[in-house]
Amino acid sequence: MHKALAIAAAAIFGLGTAMAAPDKALLARAEQHQPAALALLEQLVNIDSGTFSGPGLDAVGAVASKELAKLGFRIETFPATPALGSNVVATLDGRGKGRILLVAHMDTVFGDGTARAHPFRIDGKRAYGPGIMDDKGGIAIGIHAVALLREAGFEDFKRITVLLNTNEETGSHGTRELIERLSKAHDVVFNLEPGRPADGLVVSRKGSGDIELKVTGKASHAGVAPMQGINAVLEASHQVVQLSNLGDDAKQTTVNWTVAKGGERSNVIPDGASAQADVRVMQSEEFDRVERDMRRIAAKQLVPDAKVDIALKRSFPPMPPSPVTDALARKASNIYGELGRKLTLESSGGAADSSLVFAAGVPTIDGLGIVGGGIHTADEYAEVDSIAPRLYLLARLIQEFGKNPRL
Repeated sequence: MHKALAIAAAAIFGLGTAMAAPDKALLARAEQHQPAALALLEQLVNIDSGTFSGPGLDAVGAVASKELAKLGFRIETFPATPALGSNVVATLDGRGKGRILLVAHMDTVFGDGTARAHPFRIDGKRAYGPGIMDDKGGIAIGIHAVALLREAGFEDFKRITVLLNTNEETGSHGTRELIERLSKAHDVVFNLEPGRPADGLVVSRKGSGDIELKVTGKASHAGVAPMQGINAVLEASHQVVQLSNLGDDAKQTTVNWTVAKGGERSNVIPDGASAQADVRVMQSEEFDRVERDMRRIAAKQLVPDAKVDIALKRSFPPMPPSPVTDALARKASNIYGELGRKLTLESSGGAADSSLVFAAGVPTIDGLGIVGGGIHTADEYAEVDSIAPRLYLLARLIQEFGKNPRL
């Protein structure tokens, strides 16, 4: 980015502002809201809402909608086709200038039955449960940050909109148009993805995609007539090996083969095989480079008569480093500094809806949800003591950008 853009960003977002004393009344309300936020979190976590569980997603949406309606939000739902469930959009009008969009997602990576097997529990200073930080903690933080501002009578904003997405974990393909439209109708977007384990925000993310490889061969008896067959597994294995070096360390591009399937019986030459690779890029043009190299290399077959089909499917675009994002992160850091706390500012290999907001050209910051760890595992947890500080941080950001969206 040009130096002039960085200077402009600093002017817009007020870089270099001295740390202020905390709003003691707001902090007290944030601390008072912690038990209620935990109770809401328990309710949400104990509902299975994997991306492929329509009833579970709608159940989470109903709980969140009820809480938002209590705060005066108008509730709308939008189909997430081709994904399941309904996206929730809640809107609250105020009397100020700033238009603020809060984004969180209701889906998790866990299948039905996980909540029963691993229900919400608190052990010491950590709360555990499927999706507790990714991203049900974000939903709870968003709702209660607005709630404590409503209690204080804060109306110095033009609009606060909450978007709850049903399919972020699979690329938000059923919500992309909605995210882009809502983002462009707001001045700033706060993504309530989990806070980083070191109590941080995310200022850049890699884009994501998948390579899908399918090989078609011909079945035959492996012992009696193997030469009459065309071994799809052998060709797929060859492709995976020769395509294993598509990454580029210097450009932070990674390509990792993660799924492989082929064959059904040990005495049959397999007539089909497939494999899938995870692709992550920090630069959009790397998607094009990976696709070109992939097709060139895949043309070199080990089993000439096998049919090889290969495709790169792009999911989230990258959210590269930006002076505008850095300036917004500095504003958040200054607010957190009011509590004597320090935010780490990090880059993530994971993809999220903030990349779609960034691509739409709207200022955004990521990782404003609850702090925790063990993401996407049975040991996923949230730090209970992070709730009040994170409520304060989000509430203060809403205050600042509600009053003046261009500080």
